[in-house]
Amino acid sequence: MTSRRKFLTSLVQAGAAVPLWARSTFAQGGATPLRAIARPTPEQVVWQDLEIGMFVHFAPNTWQDLEYDNRSTPLSAMQPDINTDQWADCAVALGAKYIVFVAKHAGGFCMWQTQTADYSIRSLAWKGGRGDVMADLAASCRKRGLKLGVYLSPRDDTHGAAGGGVCKTPQQQEAYNAIYRQQLTELLTRYGPLVEIWFDGSIVVPVRDILIKNAIKDSLRSGRYPMVFQGPHATIRWVGNEDGFAPYPAWNSIDRGDARTGIATAAHSDPLGDTWLPNEVDVSMRRPNWFWHTDNAKNLLSLDALLEIYYRSVGRGAQLLLNFTPDRRGWIPEGDSSRASEFGREIQRRFGKSLAETSGSADSLVLSLPGARRIDHVILQEDLVQGERVREYRIEGREGKNWIPLGTGSAIGHKRIQPVVARMCEALRLVSVHSAGLPRIRRFAAFETGATPPPQWDAPASVWADDDVGRWRNGTFELDVTKKVAAAGDYRLRCTPVGVGEAQIQEISASVDGAPEPRALRRASGRNEVMILSLAKSGQRVVLRGRVGGAASGMVLLRKL
Repeated sequence: MTSRRKFLTSLVQAGAAVPLWARSTFAQGGATPLRAIARPTPEQVVWQDLEIGMFVHFAPNTWQDLEYDNRSTPLSAMQPDINTDQWADCAVALGAKYIVFVAKHAGGFCMWQTQTADYSIRSLAWKGGRGDVMADLAASCRKRGLKLGVYLSPRDDTHGAAGGGVCKTPQQQEAYNAIYRQQLTELLTRYGPLVEIWFDGSIVVPVRDILIKNAIKDSLRSGRYPMVFQGPHATIRWVGNEDGFAPYPAWNSIDRGDARTGIATAAHSDPLGDTWLPNEVDVSMRRPNWFWHTDNAKNLLSLDALLEIYYRSVGRGAQLLLNFTPDRRGWIPEGDSSRASEFGREIQRRFGKSLAETSGSADSLVLSLPGARRIDHVILQEDLVQGERVREYRIEGREGKNWIPLGTGSAIGHKRIQPVVARMCEALRLVSVHSAGLPRIRRFAAFETGATPPPQWDAPASVWADDDVGRWRNGTFELDVTKKVAAAGDYRLRCTPVGVGEAQIQEISASVDGAPEPRALRRASGRNEVMILSLAKSGQRVVLRGRVGGAASGMVLLRKL
């Protein structure tokens, strides 16, 4: 048996799900079929426990006051004094457990010692051309117990590669594939095990063999392989906005077909999905700018804004990747680092120590408190090893002999931060109203923070999806989907709610070229919110009309099967 098959077999024998990008290789080995259930790999469980990461964007456009490098800056004008120890200190103060560094942004400038491009750090006077930001940052992270991830943009304006790494001609594509593959190999092999790899905007360059080869090496060295952001090999997904907010609920599971698109977002979350693909929320401290500008210090997020982001990302079970923008010196500005410390301290003050907590597997779980105490927040976490089970829950507080409702919700997942009606309680009770199997509660914790939650802590969040064809509002929709159904075949139509609730398609009809076509639609087996649209011909005008119950509003998603 090859080392690759041994590695993948060990995952199955341990009862773990195999990462999506490795499944076909394993299947070719003729081993026991994999279980098609939404369970995380051990690496995904560990990654979700990190909760907060620090993003770092630094490139020639830092000297241009631009978000995308126009390659106008003479390299002689770039004279930084990059201090990765300061970056790492900022991450620790923030409460981050890892750093994802943009080693190459869309302009193509490489921040490590590579022979693939002259447009790189080795062409600067900094450290006599021998500087390597990745190496320095890896050392800084090791000293502080931080994990390191890397962003390697598939787009590369220096080499003529557009979004996803797409080139204009087959010859250009072949040449760029070789360059990108070498860059990825360098980053995966020189700087120790990585926690995360970003393929922003998906990727067409074939890299699966490189990922598998280095996953085996990383597993042998550290027991883990890195998470992959976007692309056909993804093990985590983008939430779908850059505001810092995840929707609620933000289920960890997703349909395998959606996962394979490489650009699935939280809009595709599905509690009945067969693939585990948790959400990562990325947002910049100087929103909406990802890079330092001479005039964007005014954009620095306030403490209140950061707290709202925390409640609406980590507090909804998603990962938070908070971006920092070094200035032209290569230092994170003092105001930004001070705000990071302020935020980290406040999160610790609120949630660093609970009044009491418990765990267990039960439909109803009681948490006894040390006497009558005022409770204003509850933190819930599921044991996700066997998947996400809770679908609806209720929190109650005991006053004397009476149980008083304090709060309700749907998903718990990795973490749910639930502000509750502040009451003096002697005990709390978590009731799982609906669940897929016996709930496995990892943490049920009570807090008296003395703080008011952000006013928008429970507000819906808008997310992006490439197969979004429209919205339903007040329970109805009428959508011309002609542009989305250019080819004949079957399409999956799914209604997904915005906010709490479960969508139920109550009525739906299709007209093709102006005439009703009742045979074009059929309900997907066992699903109230999914229909199959079948079109025998291409080039037809298709209009869908429907009535949806169970939620006030939501998105209509349409994807070719």
